[in-house]
Amino acid sequence: MTWKRVATAAVLIPCVVGLVLWGSTAVMALALALVILLALFEYFALGDAIGHRAYRFWTASCALLLVFVQWFFASVRRSGYLGIGQAEVSIYRSSGHHALPLVELQVSMADVFFLFLLGIAALTLWTKRPMVEALPAAGISSSGLLLVAFPLSFALRLQGIPEQGPAILLFVLVITWVGDTAAYFVGRAMGKHKLAPVLSPNKSWEGSIASILGAMLVALGFSKWLNVPLPHLLAMAAVGNVAGQAGDLLESAYKRSAGVKDSGSLLPGHGGVLDRIDALILAIPVVWYYWIWIYLPSR
Repeated sequence: MTWKRVATAAVLIPCVVGLVLWGSTAVMALALALVILLALFEYFALGDAIGHRAYRFWTASCALLLVFVQWFFASVRRSGYLGIGQAEVSIYRSSGHHALPLVELQVSMADVFFLFLLGIAALTLWTKRPMVEALPAAGISSSGLLLVAFPLSFALRLQGIPEQGPAILLFVLVITWVGDTAAYFVGRAMGKHKLAPVLSPNKSWEGSIASILGAMLVALGFSKWLNVPLPHLLAMAAVGNVAGQAGDLLESAYKRSAGVKDSGSLLPGHGGVLDRIDALILAIPVVWYYWIWIYLPSR
C-alpha cells in the first residue's frame, strides 16, 4: 500500500505545485471546481450508503457558483479585501466612443447560499420524491455545500493575496502534506497512544505531534521565501496543521457514519479525492482567516 501512496503522490504533487505557482487564477478556479465536484459526489455517495440521497445537480451547481464568486473576489474586482465582502459586476453597452454602464450586479457569498436555499425549497415542495426523503435530502445537500465546497473555495482567496498569494497557498498545501507524511510514518513506527480510537484507530498522539513538528519545519523553510515574519509563519503552520488534523478526523467520522473505509477509489493508495483533501477542508479557510484577522491587522 505504501508504494502506491508514494507513486500517486509523486505524480500529483508536481502537477499541483506547478498549477499553484504558475497557473492563472482562472485556471486555478477550473481545477478547483473539478476537485470540489469530485469530492462532493464522493460525499453524496457516503450519504447514499445510509439512504440520504442528495439533490446532486442543484448542489453541484451552487458549488460551482461559489467557486465563481471566490474567483471574482480573488482576481477581478474586490469590494472589501478583508472578510467576505461583495463582488461587483458591471455590464457595459457601447454608445459612440463611450462605454456606458448598462447593468451593475453585486454578488456576495450570502447570495449564493440564499439561492441554494430557494432551490432546496423548490425541490422539496415540487419534486416527486417520497416525503420521507425530504429532510435527509436537504440535510446531505446542505452539509455537502457547507462542509466540502464552501471551505475549499477559499483556496482562490489565498491565491489571490497580493504579491505572495500563490506562495501562501503552497505553504498551506506543504504543511498539510509534510504533516500527513510525518504522522503516517511516525505513527506506524512508534504510535502507542490512540488519538481518536472511535473515529480512526490508526491515528496516535505520537503521529499528531510529529505532524505539528513537521509543519513547523516547513514554516522555517518558507521563512526564507515568504515576506512574512517567522512568528506568524509558525502560528499559521500550527493552526493550519491542527485544523488539517481535525478535518482528517471529521472525514473519518463521515465514513464511519456511512460504514465505509474510503470515500472512493480514484487515487491508488489514498482512496478517493475526499480522502486526499480532507485535511485541506479546514486548513485552507483557517489560514485565510488567520491572515485577515490576525496577520494583516498586526502590520
